[in-house]
Amino acid sequence: MRTGWYVFMIKVSHMSKYYGEYPAVLDISFTVKEGETVGLLGPNGAGKSTTMKVLTGFTPPTSGEVSIGGFDITKNSFDVRKMIGYLPESVPLYSDMSVIEYLQFMAKIRGMKEGIVKRVNEVIEITGLEEYRKVLIGKLSKGYRQRTGIAQSIVHKPKVLILDEPTIGIDPVQVVETRSLIQSLGGEHTLILSSHILPEVSTICKRVLVIHDGKIVADDSPEILSKRLRSTQVCEISVTKTAKLDVIKLFRDQSYVVDIRTKADSNPSYNSFIIETSSTDSVEEKISKLIIENGLGLSKLVSLPLSLEEIFLQLTTD
Repeated sequence: MRTGWYVFMIKVSHMSKYYGEYPAVLDISFTVKEGETVGLLGPNGAGKSTTMKVLTGFTPPTSGEVSIGGFDITKNSFDVRKMIGYLPESVPLYSDMSVIEYLQFMAKIRGMKEGIVKRVNEVIEITGLEEYRKVLIGKLSKGYRQRTGIAQSIVHKPKVLILDEPTIGIDPVQVVETRSLIQSLGGEHTLILSSHILPEVSTICKRVLVIHDGKIVADDSPEILSKRLRSTQVCEISVTKTAKLDVIKLFRDQSYVVDIRTKADSNPSYNSFIIETSSTDSVEEKISKLIIENGLGLSKLVSLPLSLEEIFLQLTTD
């Protein structure tokens, strides 16, 4: 039975998973609200796929509690599985079936009894498979096999969508198309996306769980993680060109400047620079004051956040 009224669509509390004596996941806890899109980010072997397998009921946790939609993953496994659409890293496709045959088959084994033809046609349109509906899956490119895998994961209208490395092994054009497809699904489903590809997570997800050595080492939006982790401030400035003043020397003489480097500017009337400072308090005020006092002509001054790559390296490097 459902464990009472639930606040979160997904709730993981002190969950650990051991394979023999090897700890794949260690005492992790997190929650996901209905409709939220969350990225599970980590290097290969960090525990992402194991976490996915526990969430989908593929393997039970060694300890701790996991619930989906208020149902306990171990006590009510059948109820949980009906709520989940799952795309594993290796998509289980039948190469001797056509796309439409496969999706109709998957709809039936997911318990659908009515409206299968209509729903399969909807899913084929959503995933851009119209031209391939009668093509044997074995003859599809890797990208379209991946689309077929996504189609089977949503055919039964699941509340929760779990995608494990959804763009691995497909060409760059299809990567962009697949990411766009996944983004469009985010509003309809509570979505968890596992990936070790940093741009993928930052493009699709508004919240990031960083997992390292089986433990969650960060849980926040990329923007807030950037503010929390940065010990220095980085700014980009553009100033009018002048032959009378060495801008780089001017800034390097300031005690709060750690480094300054030039940046290409499309406007020939301006010079642009990236400035890294040791101070994060009112640094923009200090920089703008210095520029104005020296008559440089300020065109642009913006603070630059940490990239997701920089956040990831800070969190996962001892």
